[in-house]
Amino acid sequence: PPSAAANLRPGAEQKVVFITARVHPGETPSSFVCQGIIDFLVSQHPIVKVLRDHLVFKIAPMLNPDGVYLGNYRCSLMGFDLNRHWANPSPWAHPTLHGVKQLIIEMYNNPKINLEFYIDIHAHSTMMNGFMYGNIFEDEERFQRQAVFPKLLCQNAEDFSYSSTSFNRDAVKAGTGRRFLGGLLNDTSYCYTLEVSFYSYILGGHTSTVPYTEEAYMKLGRNVARTFLDYYRLNSLVDRPLAPTPKTR
Repeated sequence: PPSAAANLRPGAEQKVVFITARVHPGETPSSFVCQGIIDFLVSQHPIVKVLRDHLVFKIAPMLNPDGVYLGNYRCSLMGFDLNRHWANPSPWAHPTLHGVKQLIIEMYNNPKINLEFYIDIHAHSTMMNGFMYGNIFEDEERFQRQAVFPKLLCQNAEDFSYSSTSFNRDAVKAGTGRRFLGGLLNDTSYCYTLEVSFYSYILGGHTSTVPYTEEAYMKLGRNVARTFLDYYRLNSLVDRPLAPTPKTR
């Protein structure tokens, strides 16, 4: 259609943000955060119109639907912790991971697609606030660049903690989406686990805790989405006539 965003026209180069959630069925807050992202991205908010013109968001909101249906806490129908099987998912035993991984590899191999972000949303049972896990790289400059997004998110979301954000290569986490895709994709892609507390957050400078609500989780999702505006420095385009802008790398 004539109104299609420039980045969806045939042959256009696409910057893709890939988001997954609910790989662990008991981590219900991850679904509310993901819902906040989705609701915001399909809204008519002026920020979103700019984001949709510059980025393609691909979202798999529930990686473990059978586990959720059964009321499992961590496992799938067959008893697998899916977030340890990214390295070699079986189409039979881990069909959702297999499908998502194939899609990510297809995008990675497509010269017209830049897979810039992968974010997997979880909930944390012992820590407070929202925070992220990232990967450790030998390349100092790449490591510094990876810290940019969580720092910007911290400025946008009062419940997001940069001080709780950590970068690791813990062996226990080797089969997770963030670790596996961080090793697969090149140095222009950033892979994160976004964690949010099951129960509450502490605002900077305060000692009292604020209980999370469904709305507060969804607000964190909206803040994740709007942080891409800052990351790509698109703020100047909001609320102006949205003329086609030249693509910059």
